[in-house]
Amino acid sequence: MKLRLLRRAAFAAGDLTPSTTSQTSELTRGYWFGCAGILGFSLTLPATRLAVAELDPVFVGLGRAVVASLLAALALWWRGGRLPKGWQWLRLAATAGGVVIGFPLLSALALRQVSAVHGAVVVGLTPLLTAGFGVLLSGERPAWQFWLATALGSTAILVFVYLSGAEVLQQADLYLLAAIACAAYGYAEGARLSKQLGAWQTISWALLMTAPLLLPWVVEAAPPRFDLIRWPSLLGFAYVSVVSMYLAFFAWYRGLALGGTARIGQLQLLQPFLSMAAGSVLIGESVEIEQLVTVSVVVACVLAGRKPQNQR
Repeated sequence: MKLRLLRRAAFAAGDLTPSTTSQTSELTRGYWFGCAGILGFSLTLPATRLAVAELDPVFVGLGRAVVASLLAALALWWRGGRLPKGWQWLRLAATAGGVVIGFPLLSALALRQVSAVHGAVVVGLTPLLTAGFGVLLSGERPAWQFWLATALGSTAILVFVYLSGAEVLQQADLYLLAAIACAAYGYAEGARLSKQLGAWQTISWALLMTAPLLLPWVVEAAPPRFDLIRWPSLLGFAYVSVVSMYLAFFAWYRGLALGGTARIGQLQLLQPFLSMAAGSVLIGESVEIEQLVTVSVVVACVLAGRKPQNQR
């Protein structure tokens, strides 16, 4: 009651308007949804590392989308999601190429060779790329600080992977760099589409449209006997299938749609640290000082690059 009276007094005084209050509420909800999404994504690399210990990386990377598509079909049947129209199918295909196929497959191939903690450092570049794609897709013209920060952050990551690979770029690092480019594009494109279709509908239709194409590959890469696979690998595969590939996208795309790609995308700054902690606690991987330093440098670059952009 007091809060309502204070708001009415503020409206009367001209300090607040219904539109600004609504925008603030949407931004707050966007941050909450974004945090939930990042929390779900943060365990993706450790869970994938567990899964590929005994499962084929192609099965893990593409199979998780096939499993998630079953949940998507159930959700669309139960909730009655809207059918995409015209060009929306093309955007769905682009989104699916990034977050349903590209990132899961490439990251699974990479984590067969490197640790989840190592992967978390490289994935720290995702916020910069997500912001970059968001800028390009929304038709904005970024300030020079953004491009400088992008260059510095990218250089820090490249130096890290170069030195950690005995002064040569490992194949796994190339997979990771390609994976985060796919994820960043998929995030930005999916965020635009979710404003029209809805968050859960966007990822659901993206999964459904790719499942028939992925199923033959998944069957081919599947283990002959699942009962011979130990439970940590099965649990890791279950997590990336249900949470990473589906439930976390509900919250993430909703957050991006409510608060904007640039603002909510900044929450990705938390993901490398959370992934490192999860890799250390859940699967006993060590965290080296150079990894923490590199992530910190990238975080600083992302913060420096979050300057207002000039509209065209």
